[in-house]
Parts: sequence; C-alpha cells; structure tokens
Amino acid sequence: MVILSPEVEKELREEERIYPGSDDKPMADNTKQLRWIVTIYTGLAGMFKDDPNVFVAADLLWYPEYGHPEIRVAPDVLVVFGRPKGDRTAYRQWREENTPVHVVFEIMSPSNRFHEMMDKLAFYDKYGVEEYYLYDPDRGALDGWIRREGRLQPIEQLEGWVSPRLGIRFGLDEDGQLILVRPDGQRFLSPEEIEAQREEALRRAEEERQRAEQERQRAERLAARLRELGVEDVDIQ
Repeated sequence: MVILSPEVEKELREEERIYPGSDDKPMADNTKQLRWIVTIYTGLAGMFKDDPNVFVAADLLWYPEYGHPEIRVAPDVLVVFGRPKGDRTAYRQWREENTPVHVVFEIMSPSNRFHEMMDKLAFYDKYGVEEYYLYDPDRGALDGWIRREGRLQPIEQLEGWVSPRLGIRFGLDEDGQLILVRPDGQRFLSPEEIEAQREEALRRAEEERQRAEQERQRAERLAARLRELGVEDVDIQ
C-alpha cells in the first residue's frame, strides 16, 4: 500500500477537480449499444485478467495533455499496455508515465453524427492510438484503422483481421453481428450468453452428480444382494 503525503493527496484532489471523471454524458444511448460495450469490455478484461500490466476500461475519460482539461474523450472501451490494473476516476496520461491509450473500440448509436465520429478519429490519430475499431450494430458495419507510418490508416479488409495488439480475430456473421474470437478460439460472449453457459455447466454438473449417485446406489444394492447369496469381499465398480 502506497502512503501519500498530505501535499500529494491535496495535489491529486485538486487535479481530480480540474480533470473530473465524468462528462455528464450517458455510457450508452440504448440497450443495444450498452450490450456491445459490456460484451467487448468483459471479453477483453477476461482475456487479460492474469496480466497485471494491461489496463482495460469502458467509458473512462482520457485526458492526454496536462493543463488542458478541455482536451478529453471517453472511448466506449479502451486498452492500455504497460499500465497496471486498478481503479481510476479518469485516465490522466501524465500520471501514467505518459503512456497513451493503445486500442479503442467505439459502438455507434443512432444519436452519433458522422462529424462526431470523424472528430474522434482525428483525436485518436493525434494522440497515439495504435488501433481503432468502430462498429455500427444497426447497420452491421465494421470499420477499423491501424497506425502505419505515424498515422491511423484504414484497414481495408476486416473480415478475418487479427489485431496485432490484442490477438483477437474480427468478423461479421450473416446478420451483421460482430464476432470477436480470442487467440484460444473462444468467442466473446454477451452477459446473457455467459449466464446461459454458466447455467448449462451447472445443469450438466448436476446431471453428472445424479448419474454418479445412481451408480453408487446400484453398486450398493448389487453388493447387498451378493452378500445375501453368501458372496463376500466383492468389489463392485
């Protein structure tokens, strides 16, 4: 546990006042957008859960420049390599060894405007994002950019694309639904799908427990019958 001096604590409190953790905007405009944000965040957080130096967050304000609280953006999902896990009210880059956000995901909603998304692209281009992915669940459209020669440039073919940083594979199904596959072959799941898998695993475990119990009772009945017939020391499997 790091113990901060009163002077440092005062400085941090003042910094949080100047660079607040909220922009008073909702995390999502609708349930579809929220579901995708949660799905991507959960998938990435789970994938890197054992790496203490990969920070994953959703709807977290990113301040890239000290002294400019007006320069900020809150990506739907962000990933930073080389920074420790832990709670933050915002990602203040000067407090993070000046490490920029490396990967960003944005989920379009009907309220998003074209110029707004282009402004975000320009922001991510300027402040060092290496990979930027934009998914529109209503249109079933997926766009991506990767940093080449110092600039974010469009990824021409995203079907089957593998993220250099994350190692995940991108695709769209026939209905335009985003498919993200981990390096181990597991697909990113929505919260509902995760719960359904958990329930299915519990159901199968209970069925297996009941089969084992039935087999144990059958073996006990058979052993008892054999003892009645005078057969002793029988090992019933």
